[in-house]
Amino acid sequence: MIVGGGFAGFHAARHLAKNVDHDEVEIILVNPTDYFLYVPLLPEVGSGILDPRSVTISLPATLPNVRLVLGEVTTVDPDRQELSYDDPEGNAGSLSFDRLVLAAGSVNKLLPIPGVAKYGHGFRGVPEALYFRDHVTRQIELAAMTDDPQERDARCTFVVVGAGYTGTEIAAQGPSFTETLAARHPELRDQPMRWKLLDLAPRVLPELDRRLSRTADEVLRERGVEILTETSITESTDEGVTLSNDQFVRTRSLVWCVGVRPDPLVESLGLKTQQGRLVVDDHLSVPSYPHVFACGDAAAVTDPHHRERLTPMTAQHAVRQGRLAARNVAASLGHGTSAPYRHRDLGFVVDLGAGKAAANPLHIPLSGIPAKAVTRGYHLAAMPTNRLRVALDWTLEAVTTRPRVQLGLVRSGTVPLDTSSPELPHLRSDPPATREPTTGLRASGDGAGSERRGE
Repeated sequence: MIVGGGFAGFHAARHLAKNVDHDEVEIILVNPTDYFLYVPLLPEVGSGILDPRSVTISLPATLPNVRLVLGEVTTVDPDRQELSYDDPEGNAGSLSFDRLVLAAGSVNKLLPIPGVAKYGHGFRGVPEALYFRDHVTRQIELAAMTDDPQERDARCTFVVVGAGYTGTEIAAQGPSFTETLAARHPELRDQPMRWKLLDLAPRVLPELDRRLSRTADEVLRERGVEILTETSITESTDEGVTLSNDQFVRTRSLVWCVGVRPDPLVESLGLKTQQGRLVVDDHLSVPSYPHVFACGDAAAVTDPHHRERLTPMTAQHAVRQGRLAARNVAASLGHGTSAPYRHRDLGFVVDLGAGKAAANPLHIPLSGIPAKAVTRGYHLAAMPTNRLRVALDWTLEAVTTRPRVQLGLVRSGTVPLDTSSPELPHLRSDPPATREPTTGLRASGDGAGSERRGE
């Protein structure tokens, strides 16, 4: 039984399916959706470069020897070796297991800031990326309609909180997207499109080498992005956000990219955790429960090179831990041998849009066109399928104009940014003359919060 179809769960299922006898072993994957989401390319979906189908990998098609159960796991009983789940239509079900791989992933990290849950929205799934595209398009069109300069400025101001991988990529992609949208409206000819990127850290991409952080900073500033370091927000309202320096910014768009935390399912198990993640040994099994394994964002895996630290919640570790969990599960069933977790850092890639990127393949710092080539080449190599779709979308973006229409979709207001809620994302028609609360969504599976560090 594998819980979660993100980076760790998908690769665990795929690897396990190749290394067991299917006449003897049944593999079940429980996931809220029927696809594995290639999260690193979501900012390009949100900015209209990629079609959402390009970054969604069909689980039934790529895992033909794995039984897919659509559902959100609600409880796991490691003693009785059973779990309960709710399917997409709210029906409850239960399953028993001999071996369990917990790859439930992570959810949005929500800080206790007034108004964020109501007016902010995350960027962790296809519905959110589509909503972002619709929302930005809508703001530009509404700005063109109004004669009120204050309202126009507010609708043309976009605030991104969190200068990690996702926030930086959104801020980097945003200006060209809004400029493309505004070009259709003569009323906005002299209207500036303001993008602000905030972070409490002293620089953007604080996890990275300073040289590459500086490269990203320079690209953002060249595109007119206002970078506010050592700054966050203290309140969000329907009129705008208050910054930690007491400045009030009028805006209708707050993108929350502060970070992630382990799925609350992990805490509900009643087993030992560290930093909210399930404690495991070097072989990724849970002490006292050798039939339970955990990997990815849900697992507290000790970094073999820095024993005092846990491995970061990145796709690079999620993929490798998923494969190792599968190997060790197979070994426990008599197929092959078990092994401890080891890794070698492969570096990272950050796509900054419009021919720009920052990359550190094998710790060789790159920027500009070489970094862009490495970044896109890496993503094509790392994707399980859909490479041709992605390459075609990139080609079309280079020679044609990206789509600039709304789909008329918003998220249901019942889905909070506090992604500990077990509810699933829904889309509905946008009712006329209403401004929806910009809320967040629960992640599906592991690795959605893993960002771009050496996936």
